[in-house]
Amino acid sequence: MTFEITEPILVIGLGRVGAELAEKAKKSLNSDSLLISHDQKDLTDENSIKISTKSVVNPSIHLIRGSTLENLEEIQGKISKYSTIILMSNLAGKAGIGIAPIVSKICKEQEKNLLSFAIMPFKFEKDRIFQSGIALKRIRHDSHCTIVLDNDALLDSNPDLSHEQCNHISNKAIESVISSLKLSEISDDVNILSTSKDADDMEVSLKDSLRMLYEDAPPNSIKRSMLYVYGGSNVPIGVLNSISNITGGVFDENTTHVDMSSNESKIVMLSSVQGETKFDKYDPLGIISSEKTIDWDEPECSINCELDLKQLE
Repeated sequence: MTFEITEPILVIGLGRVGAELAEKAKKSLNSDSLLISHDQKDLTDENSIKISTKSVVNPSIHLIRGSTLENLEEIQGKISKYSTIILMSNLAGKAGIGIAPIVSKICKEQEKNLLSFAIMPFKFEKDRIFQSGIALKRIRHDSHCTIVLDNDALLDSNPDLSHEQCNHISNKAIESVISSLKLSEISDDVNILSTSKDADDMEVSLKDSLRMLYEDAPPNSIKRSMLYVYGGSNVPIGVLNSISNITGGVFDENTTHVDMSSNESKIVMLSSVQGETKFDKYDPLGIISSEKTIDWDEPECSINCELDLKQLE
């Protein structure tokens, strides 16, 4: 089955990266947006919610999540007015990891049509791997459709890229999918978003995208793949035919979408997967099903109580 977008639409951006993507998605979809963060610098739109961690300047993920609960009614009120929610979160950042499970749970409780975008951290961000895996598991549980982009897989395919270049390529890939949401059919499942850096040879770009995809999921888990070919007006028909033949040999079913307006030359691939992915291993206890986990219902959080307790001798 495919994910169906129904209006009215609200795009929610969490943290700096999520806010930037939400503002661009808002213009592309002609929708409303809501920005949520614990950092005031991320909130560039009037329709925003500041999560206060009070006097703590370097809050933990759990404190940000606990502080978000204080704004629960306000977030619920904002979401209640819309039919489809598009959630943009960077799960390499504190705001994304901390706030996303709270927002996705609200959407599920209100029976909203939820499409979630999640950016996963680099392998060297070891302090974020475990928490990002748990946050993604909760988001997937609450969403009708989840689209995941793995920065680490992009870096493995292109080790010469800088941190900033990786982020730019990731954001552009997500923007590509957002701009075609009303025209494309996206599987209502877990989808892996893979891409490459700009390349003169489109076949090289395709192979880089496939390499990035296989970093996250085994070939036999891929059910369907949609191909976005950018710079289509400058690509010879023979090359497009060759790309179609390559993907036809890899996948049982594929769809090719050509965007003629882009000045960049690259391929973005959106693949629906079934079964285990790389991210399931981020949480060592992930093999335990939610039905057998006693504390699954509420995401872990901490609250700064500031209790004045006397020292007991």
